[in-house]
Amino acid sequence: MAEILVPRPAATVLILREGEDLEVLMLRRNLNSDFVGGAYVFPGGGVDAADVDLARYVVGLDDESASARLGLDGGGLAYYAAALRELFEEAGLLVVCDEAGESLVVTPEVLDRLAQYRAHVNAGRRALAELLDEESWRLDARAMEYLAHWITPVGPPRRYDTRFFVVAAPHGQVAAHDAGETVAARWIAPREALAAHERGELEMIFPTIRTLEEIAGFTRAGEVLAYAASRTPRVRQPRMIERDGEVVIVLDEAND
Repeated sequence: MAEILVPRPAATVLILREGEDLEVLMLRRNLNSDFVGGAYVFPGGGVDAADVDLARYVVGLDDESASARLGLDGGGLAYYAAALRELFEEAGLLVVCDEAGESLVVTPEVLDRLAQYRAHVNAGRRALAELLDEESWRLDARAMEYLAHWITPVGPPRRYDTRFFVVAAPHGQVAAHDAGETVAARWIAPREALAAHERGELEMIFPTIRTLEEIAGFTRAGEVLAYAASRTPRVRQPRMIERDGEVVIVLDEAND
C-alpha cells in the first residue's frame, strides 16, 4: 500500500483591490514547477520554521487569538506571518505599518527600497525579519481575515493543509511576479477569472475555483472581509476518483 503523505502546513492570501470592479491578484506558477505548474493561483506557500519567529512581528492579533481563529492549539500566528511573507516574496506587496500602527506611506524612494529588499529576500541574502527590524515596520494583520481551509486530496506527490486569508491591497504599491516561482501577475475580477477558466484561458486548481466562486458575488473588498470575519470556515478535503476512465476531483456535500 502506498504511503499516505501528511499534508504540509501552508498559507495563501487573496489580495483585493477596487476599481470599476472588485479584483483579486492571481499569479501564474512557473510551467516547470513541481506543483500545479502553469496554473493561476493566489500568492502563498508552506509555513516554515522561520515563520514561527516572524510571527512576533505581526500586529493585530496574538498567537492565542490567531490559533483560536484557525482551530489550532497553538502556532496559529505563524500562518498569518507566512501568508504576508509569501505575498511579499511572490507578488512584491508588503502589508506593514510602523510601530505606532500607521500604514506605510509610499513614495518613489520607498518603492525602490521595497524592490531591493524583495530581491535580497528572494535571493536568500537577507531575511524579512531583518528588514522589518531595520525599518521598524510590523506585519499588519489588523484587516486580514481567515476565509477558507483546504487540504490537498490523497494521491498527489505533494499535499498541503492550507489556510486561505484575505486582505486589501496596500495603498500605492505595485504587484509584480517574481520571475521564478511565478511568471505572470494579473488583477482580475473573480467572475471574469471563472469565465476565463471555463473558456480554457486560465488554468486553475479546484480550491482556487471554489474560492473565487465564494467571493464572486461581492463588489467591495470590505464586503469580502466582513463575510470572512462572520464565519468559521469548515475543512474542505476533496477526493480523487476515477469516473469514465478519467481521474476527477469531487467534494462531498458534508465538507462543502
